[in-house]
Amino acid sequence: MHGLIGRIRAVPGKRAELAAILIQDDGAMPGCLSYIVAEDPTDADLLWVTEVWTDQAAHRASLQLPAVQAAIAKGRPLIAGFDSQFATKVLGGIGIGG
Repeated sequence: MHGLIGRIRAVPGKRAELAAILIQDDGAMPGCLSYIVAEDPTDADLLWVTEVWTDQAAHRASLQLPAVQAAIAKGRPLIAGFDSQFATKVLGGIGIGG
């Protein structure tokens, strides 16, 4: 399984708006086992996004989905930057079918 953990900095005051865009459920995401958006409790502009995919190819393919493309276009103006992103090899866990 392929995992991603990212920290996104929203434009000041726009974190909730960005989070709402990121968590929209506009359809199926083939190969996505888990997709979680969380607020950073110590920084009012930070979001954490944690993803688990069946494999890296499924994640790459998701970026071409119309719903994902629309969310990227809508969310881009609300993003001040990406603080960090880490790829992981997921071994298993609760709720991901591993």
